[in-house]
Amino acid sequence: MTLFRRILIFLGPGGSRAFFILLASTGLISLVLNTVDPQVEWVRPAQTGLALVFMIGTLVIIFLRLPPDERGRWGGIFAPVLAALAIGIFVAPQFIGVLIGASLGWIVAAGFITRNRMPVDYREAIKHLRKNNYAEAVRSMDQVIKDDPNHAQHYKFRAEVYRVWGKLDRAVRDYQRMTELAPESPIAFNGLAEVYLQRGEYPRALEAGRKAHELAPGDWVALYNLGMIEDRLKLSGEVVTHLSAALKMKINDVRHRALVHLYLVRAYARLGRPDSAQTHVDALKKHTSGLTEWETILKDKQAETLRAVIGTDVDLAMELASGRLTATDLVRQLTHSEKG
Repeated sequence: MTLFRRILIFLGPGGSRAFFILLASTGLISLVLNTVDPQVEWVRPAQTGLALVFMIGTLVIIFLRLPPDERGRWGGIFAPVLAALAIGIFVAPQFIGVLIGASLGWIVAAGFITRNRMPVDYREAIKHLRKNNYAEAVRSMDQVIKDDPNHAQHYKFRAEVYRVWGKLDRAVRDYQRMTELAPESPIAFNGLAEVYLQRGEYPRALEAGRKAHELAPGDWVALYNLGMIEDRLKLSGEVVTHLSAALKMKINDVRHRALVHLYLVRAYARLGRPDSAQTHVDALKKHTSGLTEWETILKDKQAETLRAVIGTDVDLAMELASGRLTATDLVRQLTHSEKG
């Protein structure tokens, strides 16, 4: 995967669109200003202001896409930068160039100072994973685990490598080891539920999913996984209960909100309630950017295992969102297929 494509996936459809609009608008205004006599006093400050708007806007777009646990770290890094730029714009414009240079230097230095202190083998594993060199990534993690065998996070990372690689039996082994080391961790049981789901072992997935929800009843991820498993088992009443509860929480990721609505559409269709199903079809139509993001992700080589699990779900969601399939059609299809 190219760097540019990785950036687009990270930003998502909405973030990418916002970035290109910001780039085009500030660039166009800057080109117009280039036609104005440079001796006019306000031209240079206006061009500097445009550059700052672009920089700050880009930082905001990236910041909003960061995981919550990373926002604190980068918020602490960028807060002094924004303060310095504000001083340069409103208090001491004669020093704006110096302040921009100092801000860039601070970002680089702070990034190094605050970065995670992980073992060399861990960093090597990440590099190998990015290059799809799964065997090498596992070997690097084997060394990390050999040096520190009682750290649950190491097993989680290796399990994720195994999942991408398609070695689901080994991923199960690592998640089981993780549950032994961290029996109160919902992350361990969520991971185990997801792998059992990928393997089609739905009763085991349901057991692990229920345990994750028991440990973290306020976590939408546990509810989402539980609802997806119940969808496979056609436990439609439970799907409605758990995924309706998930929607009441703050699901920041539009991709997962889209699939929550899909599973609720299917649950209500199985229950013979087309009006309730249509309500979630209407909601699904507002989440097409999330579905587009899923389609982009599923095209990647590393998404082969994930594609096997949710590929048909994403296709069905696109059919419903586009209007090619209605809730009534889905009720009819499910009634016919499940009776047969």
